[in-house]
Amino acid sequence: MAIPRQLPNAITIVRILCAPVFIWLLLADAGADGALRWWAAALFIVAIATDGIDGYLARKYEIVTDLGKLLDPIADKVLTGSAFVCLSILGELPWWITVVVLVREVGVTVDRLIVATDHVVAAAWMGKLKTVAQAVALSLALLPLWTVVGDWIHIVNAVAMTIAVVLTIASGVDYVITAIRARTGARR
Repeated sequence: MAIPRQLPNAITIVRILCAPVFIWLLLADAGADGALRWWAAALFIVAIATDGIDGYLARKYEIVTDLGKLLDPIADKVLTGSAFVCLSILGELPWWITVVVLVREVGVTVDRLIVATDHVVAAAWMGKLKTVAQAVALSLALLPLWTVVGDWIHIVNAVAMTIAVVLTIASGVDYVITAIRARTGARR
């Protein structure tokens, strides 16, 4: 069965377009843990889950494109960055965490865009692991599970977020080291 060549990139673009709707739902709830919060969390989870789907389809049907390699991590960053900022706006996540994550994400994205004229830098395994950790931590932080299972879930949330932040920093360092080695090797 053939699929349209543009389908993986279309899925990625839809993920980017989900971000404003997600932001509106989460901020409109204003920390009340009501229906809009649940819908925001559900939209985030569905949107971030499509990250695996578009990549799988592109690889399976051998329709990986440079545009897809560039857009896919940007879509992840738009969605996760929105979640980090919104959680900080709501006072549920310290701003320093959001700043650390955004500095790493913006720095890597800007570097990818700068070198895109020469070659497209695909996401490394550590970057993919970081994205999964962020997706899990953010999903836990967004779902108001404390209203269902009690406050102990905040400990699980804190552990998941700590893992996500550590992997974010580690993958940023890994990216910088890899980029320096690649540029040093290219000059030789």
